Amino acid sequence: MNFDFIGRSKLWLFIAFGIVALGLVSLFVQGLNFGIDFTGGTKLMLNLPGGFTVAEVLEVLGGVEATNAAGELVTLEGSYIQRVIGAEGDEVVIRTVPLTEAEREILLNAIGEKWTEFSEDDIRNVENVGPVVGGELIRNALMSLALASIAIIAYISYRFEIKFAVSALAALFFDAFVVIASFSIFQIELNSLFVAAVLTIVGYSINDTIVVFDRIRENLKYNPSEKMLAQTVNQSINQCLVRCINTSLTTLLVVGMLLLLGGETITPFTLPLFIGVICGTFSSLFIASPLWYTWKIRGSKGRA
Repeated sequence: MNFDFIGRSKLWLFIAFGIVALGLVSLFVQGLNFGIDFTGGTKLMLNLPGGFTVAEVLEVLGGVEATNAAGELVTLEGSYIQRVIGAEGDEVVIRTVPLTEAEREILLNAIGEKWTEFSEDDIRNVENVGPVVGGELIRNALMSLALASIAIIAYISYRFEIKFAVSALAALFFDAFVVIASFSIFQIELNSLFVAAVLTIVGYSINDTIVVFDRIRENLKYNPSEKMLAQTVNQSINQCLVRCINTSLTTLLVVGMLLLLGGETITPFTLPLFIGVICGTFSSLFIASPLWYTWKIRGSKGRA
């Protein structure tokens, strides 16, 4: 294959900036849908015998009052409700502000009055997550990303050069931003799976980038002329193109099956992962290497 990646580098960067702009608009307009893993709250998974509608659950929650983090008395009518179809009946996941044991009992009693067959055996799961835990999760996620970035820069700088490391890191930041933006665009609930999705994409993307950079370094040994640098970079990317595409397609087949058949529980992980694999392949081929080439050429002109 002989595709001109470097000659169209401005087009790839324009596409990347367009994606970033779309993500920023979504983040400013819609924001992120933080789950209780970050905001704190109570999650109840209940089986409601005979089935239910969202309107019925909202009606029950509208008569229940609780105290939020600010100490204000609020009704639970605005609680997040997710319907999960179980094997033996209809299950509902209700996510509310943090509830005390007394407030939780009031909520369960109200549900028992609405669904008379409801009993303690129908309480599948109850979780309480404090806002402090959510803050720690955010800090740990940022720290994990920062430590991974430092380790990547150190390793690539040692094995290649600093320009390769910075170019790879720029591509990784693009991938991480696209994953975050996908949570905003599709209003996926942001929970602990978000951290796993971002770090998985970072690891997947840097793998492809290292393969391309290694090929560029090997080809530069045989053709070190800066006048032929664009041709060498194009040749290197084309030599890795089929390998990168095949790797991404096989990964997308597995992630796609999980996305279609895995159910709503793992959607916050599989959908961003599906988008991230595509984005990671794009950044490895169309962003990292052209950035390195542009920096290399400008550095040579500056020295001249």
